[in-house]
Amino acid sequence: MSTASPPSRPEPVTFEEFAADIARRRAATGEPEMPRNSGKRRTPSKKALLAAIEAVGGKW
Repeated sequence: MSTASPPSRPEPVTFEEFAADIARRRAATGEPEMPRNSGKRRTPSKKALLAAIEAVGGKW
C-alpha cells in the first residue's frame, strides 16, 4: 500500500518575479557585501580550467 502523495507541480516563476524577490531579500538584509572566494583551496583541475578560460580571453 502506497502512502505517497501525488506529485505537485508548482507554478513556474518568471525571471522578473525571481529578480524582484532577490532584490526584496537583499534590501531586507541591508544589502550585505558578499566576499568573493579567495581561491586559496582550489584543486589543480580548477586552476587549469580557470587558466584555460583566461587564455582564450574569458574572464571568470
